[in-house]
Amino acid sequence: MSPLTLRQALVRRRYLLGAWPWRAALYLLSGALAGAVLLVCVVLLAVVGGALAVVLVGLPLLLMLALVGIPVAAAERRRLRMVGPVPLGDPHRAPERAGLAAWLRTRLQEQATWREFGYAVLFAGVLWPLEALLVGGVLAVCGGLLATPAVMAAVTGGEEVRVLKLYLADSYPQAFAAALLGLVLLPLLAYPLGWAAVARAALTRALLPSAPDGRDARIEELGRSRMRLVDAFEAERRRIERDLHDGAQQRLVALSMTLGLARLESPAEPLGGLLARAHEEAGEALVEIRELIRGIHPRVLTDRGLAAAVEDVADRSAVPVEVDLDLPERLPQPVETAVYFALCEALANVARHSGASRAWVTGRDDGERLTVEVRDDGAGGAATRGGTGLQGITDRLSVLDGRLLLSSPPGGPTVLRLDVPRVPAHLVE
Repeated sequence: MSPLTLRQALVRRRYLLGAWPWRAALYLLSGALAGAVLLVCVVLLAVVGGALAVVLVGLPLLLMLALVGIPVAAAERRRLRMVGPVPLGDPHRAPERAGLAAWLRTRLQEQATWREFGYAVLFAGVLWPLEALLVGGVLAVCGGLLATPAVMAAVTGGEEVRVLKLYLADSYPQAFAAALLGLVLLPLLAYPLGWAAVARAALTRALLPSAPDGRDARIEELGRSRMRLVDAFEAERRRIERDLHDGAQQRLVALSMTLGLARLESPAEPLGGLLARAHEEAGEALVEIRELIRGIHPRVLTDRGLAAAVEDVADRSAVPVEVDLDLPERLPQPVETAVYFALCEALANVARHSGASRAWVTGRDDGERLTVEVRDDGAGGAATRGGTGLQGITDRLSVLDGRLLLSSPPGGPTVLRLDVPRVPAHLVE
């Protein structure tokens, strides 16, 4: 059986016999007190921070004003437990690094921070006066009626007393009748007070951001884990490239030079022929390992960016390729790497399977998305199904929230479009 909420308790007969009326009143009363304190803090931070901003001293105060919604929202989530057991999760994520600067950067970039700031302003300016009016009105009416006999005895000495400034009681029977009326009104007014607390809590839940539910959190974590796997794969790729470049390639260069010197010193057959053959094979191995290094992660991509790397691939393509990439500035490294290898696969397919005589690579970066097209005049009929290389391109782009669009009717032409966000959501977080 799930725990009871204030809304559920209000429709039960034993509502007045439990602690729920007191919890509802405490919820509204604590909101009124907290709101009054919040109003003072917000006004002081805004006025003092704005006045001192010209000398830069007020900037930290204005920063505190922008972040005031965070503690306010945390306190409001705790206050919600007075009227219901279902918690409202904290939507803020942990900073990627330790330190105040990383924490501030993370909080200022979160949408939840600004939603909480808006709630804090609404709370300080509108909500708490309504709570104070509701609780104060009930306390004033019922308290004034209940205190009538005591006021008559202590203040007027048994003489007449005005009840709530509306009714004149000139005897103790009338004073006790007023107190009895207050005693009757107290449980009756507990119902509208309870419904007001329910409405106030529902408004808080609607306005404050909450943590995603379990399914959304798992999907988000799955996206992050995929991104981490891609990053780990790229790091391992770079390590292999570095080891080949600094290790095996240098040894082959040294071997080739040694064999060349040996040929000069031993020109006679059969040793000279064997040395010549070994020298040629070392040269071929060196060419192959350089091609392997270029395929793992080309240096031009790291040094000069995507456009230069694609032009380098086009120059080495068996099919003539025209490149027209409008990239005003460097893209994030994961985006450049994914698009580069996708284009390599696409151009390799053009050379191997399309029968095309020419291909074109065009693309532009509009500041939000990168769109690149590979078009050829081949026979068409390309497909992403059946475990082809195009399926690998689709999987690589999906990690970055990108997509692959393919148009390849029989007879051609084939148009392959890569569409990738300039800064994928996983990289923002």
